[in-house]
Amino acid sequence: MIAKIQSVRGMNDILPDEAEFWDQFEETIRSWLKSYGYRPLRLPIVEPTPLFKRAIGEVTDIVEKEMYSFVDSLNGEPLTLRPEGTAGCVRAVIQHNLIAQQPQRLYYLGQMFRHERPQKGRYRQFHQVGVEALGFPGPDIDAEQILMGARLWDDLGLEGITLQLNTLGQPAERACHRAELIRYFEEHKEALDDDGRRRLYTNPLRILDSKNPALHDIIVGAPRLIDHLGVESLAHFEGVQQVLRDAGLPFQINPRLVRGLDYYNLTVYEWLTDRLGAQGTVCAGGRYDGLVQQLGGKPAPACGFAMGVERLLALIREAGGEARAAAIDVYVVHQGSAASRLAARVAEGLRDHGIDVLFHCGGGSFKTQMKKADASGAAFAVIIGDDEANAGEVTLKPMHPLGEQPNEQTRVRVDDLADAIISSILNQEDS
Repeated sequence: MIAKIQSVRGMNDILPDEAEFWDQFEETIRSWLKSYGYRPLRLPIVEPTPLFKRAIGEVTDIVEKEMYSFVDSLNGEPLTLRPEGTAGCVRAVIQHNLIAQQPQRLYYLGQMFRHERPQKGRYRQFHQVGVEALGFPGPDIDAEQILMGARLWDDLGLEGITLQLNTLGQPAERACHRAELIRYFEEHKEALDDDGRRRLYTNPLRILDSKNPALHDIIVGAPRLIDHLGVESLAHFEGVQQVLRDAGLPFQINPRLVRGLDYYNLTVYEWLTDRLGAQGTVCAGGRYDGLVQQLGGKPAPACGFAMGVERLLALIREAGGEARAAAIDVYVVHQGSAASRLAARVAEGLRDHGIDVLFHCGGGSFKTQMKKADASGAAFAVIIGDDEANAGEVTLKPMHPLGEQPNEQTRVRVDDLADAIISSILNQEDS
């Protein structure tokens, strides 16, 4: 017996019933983003490895441990399956000179890849919605993107998602804070875990983001970056907070929130839930003003956020949301040589009128076909036998009538069929 080949662990198939749920979610996402003026961008899944090393930072979990990287056998180029989308988006903006004329509001949806231990809400292939605004310098765009998240939770019917907010200031301010952090953690070096000791002199800010509970008290007592911020950084942070307060959006300032990517400056934030176990972050982002120049472009301000699709869908289901059944208007049932030929023409004719049609394939008795028509959820069955075909007619049968009305089937001329179906659909919508 030939062994079956399974999918890679942590890279999951999305089967039709679930995929329809995803499609409906993505329709909501696209409508929400359009309402804020964001336009779609489609990016490659594979990018040059140096892009992520330069953008994310070499001393980060993503670059050190989690990237799927390989060397192109044709030209020796180091390549990586994208672990996040911002770096690729900025690369595309620079390469195609998109912000030369005007600022850009962009978004993308798609797969990301990280080599880590699969668990609920965390997979090796996962999906993100990324939202990026480039060319906007003020705190208003930071606040707008945060308010966008609040509106989406409302659109999706989600509750209990809370906002944590922080500022990372500017590079010079972080440098002063970094020196103080090193001095502080040197005094507690024996209590640090292996990651903490390894990062002490390369990226001590990342120690603040440690999930090791044994380091909690040490991290709480660490010097705070906000105490090193200058007037402009503080004014930017206050500007973001003021817009959120004016909108009545509650938030908590978390001075230990640093995010896992080195390119952030000023505003950073996370939307959190306690309904998904350990994987509590459903959306996160912030400002990354230095990244465009860092990747070879002219200096430009930028900010954005990303949402984990799998986690949001899990929240929607936890809140009682389910996929709406895909609506099929007509199931075409047919038996007989002349009937089958006419049925194919009838199906295409109905589609010409914008009617969704499921055409029966594979033969079978009328009884068997009608069972499949009923199971399909179609509003109508169009039944064609050789008698109907010879008369240029079909039988139209409502499958799921309103109220207690019987399923009255009628003979309809082929040329009048589309109008009869459309009229019946409109009448049902008006009832």
